[in-house]
Amino acid sequence: MEPILTVKNLSISFFSNNIEKEIIHHISYFLNPNEILGIVGESGSGKSVSSLAILGLLPKKISRITQGTILFDKKDLTKLSLKELQAIRGNDIAMIFQEPMSSLNPSMRCGKQVAEILLQHTSLSKEEAKNETLQLFEKVKLPDPSRVFKAYPHEISGGQKQRVMIAMAIACKPKVLIADEPTTALDVTVQKDIVLLLKQLQKDEGMSIIFISHDLALISEISDRVLVMYQGDIVEQGFVSDIFKSPKHTYTKALVNSRPDLEVRYKRLATISDYMNDTVNQAIVSKQERHNAHQILYSKPPLLEVINLEKEYISKSGWFSKPETFKAVNNVSFKLYEGETLGLVGESGCGKSTLSNAILLLDKATKGTILYKGNDISNLSKTATRALRKDIQIIFQDPFASLNPRIPVGKAIMEPMLVHGIGKNTSEREALVYDLLDKVGLDSSVFNRYPHEFSGGQRQRIGIARAIALQPKLIICDESVSALDISVQAQVLNLLNDLKENYGFTYIFISHDLAVVKYMSDNLIVMNSGQIEEMDDADVIYDTPKKDYTKKLIHAIPKGL
Repeated sequence: MEPILTVKNLSISFFSNNIEKEIIHHISYFLNPNEILGIVGESGSGKSVSSLAILGLLPKKISRITQGTILFDKKDLTKLSLKELQAIRGNDIAMIFQEPMSSLNPSMRCGKQVAEILLQHTSLSKEEAKNETLQLFEKVKLPDPSRVFKAYPHEISGGQKQRVMIAMAIACKPKVLIADEPTTALDVTVQKDIVLLLKQLQKDEGMSIIFISHDLALISEISDRVLVMYQGDIVEQGFVSDIFKSPKHTYTKALVNSRPDLEVRYKRLATISDYMNDTVNQAIVSKQERHNAHQILYSKPPLLEVINLEKEYISKSGWFSKPETFKAVNNVSFKLYEGETLGLVGESGCGKSTLSNAILLLDKATKGTILYKGNDISNLSKTATRALRKDIQIIFQDPFASLNPRIPVGKAIMEPMLVHGIGKNTSEREALVYDLLDKVGLDSSVFNRYPHEFSGGQRQRIGIARAIALQPKLIICDESVSALDISVQAQVLNLLNDLKENYGFTYIFISHDLAVVKYMSDNLIVMNSGQIEEMDDADVIYDTPKKDYTKKLIHAIPKGL
């Protein structure tokens, strides 16, 4: 069988300040007709760069292909003019990008954005393009296609935005579809739906797919063959069953084992460097050890108590329409104990973040009581609220968006210390920041650098340093590892556990990934439509879920082969 796409001996270099650095080193692979090829590796491994090269989308001023060929339909794509490439992009080869919110135009309705592709590459009229777009929205299983057609991107959910991107990508029935991390940061249930949808579309349309991900378990569920990239090289490739069941390269073994194990609770998660340096710690937390720790933990009075909490929003769709009320959090009650990690899991829109905002007093609850150290904090004065901010901190999902791009990270960490009077003077605060950076695994050179100079994992460590700078009692981790590589995720989870052990922090750990929450948590709350669906020991919920919703979440976790 003749491959539909062949990459031969491809090398790509980037240059800065007249220094050229090769980041893709002589890679070769092929894609067969009607096949799904998985490309797996961490950020910086070269997955996205090598796929952008196929469509001629590498940044022109700072990069170039130094060697090799990319053959598609017997044409070398590296030799084509911009006009020739534009005829192929979106038509013969299409791409689904990782972040739909930044890939979709926020000022254009979703339907118009898809219709635009059809008008550019086909001879359809505007009315025909609209009808075709509505059919595409049905094909990608969007609820109420007519509503989505008229909606702006911010008016639909993350999973729906990703489906709009898929509709756009398959609009012209391409021969090759490149899906670059299309499920990162989506709910596990939505992720499973997107994977099943892509498999069905591939089967129906007979197209070939390159599916890029850092999650090997996910890759195993969708791909026929897989290639593993590490630092610009392909270190291993073959059928997915061979790669997953008997990986040969140390890096592949590390990727397979970096995700939290659902059956065994290890004291530390193995990272890539652990495997590379043969320092994997296989020590496990026994059920008896966990039981003994919980007896001590739950014998004290609670640090935080939430009683019958409600948060209601009022929406008004028009001048004369009746206001509609929506309960984002509905009659929620729980206790949190000092030194505990309380897991909070559920799909997007279930009320997790709304609940955490109410606890942080960022969004006042409509009803109910929040007791912190036995005191009601629901109606504090501005001065008392500011004092409480020191005790309750948050680590955000997107560390880049939560850091000021124009302030060096050292100053960003010092800023809240200055507000809350920690340290007598600037030099004392600087010394504290250097110590914090060391504790989160970053060196002193970080102090004067800017957020854009760091990887996602490093930025998350900076976010953690800023959160713990105020020596808080309670830290809310809001989806703080969801967009990280599997191994970087393991490093950050280990760091959070180390900090908890050393400083006695209490965590509310919010995530849509039940595997991660189960590993981190003592007790676990499952939320659905603003209410608590189930609440128990994390291991008990995973082993014997009582509610159908919880079973659905567990079933959606990628398990691997």
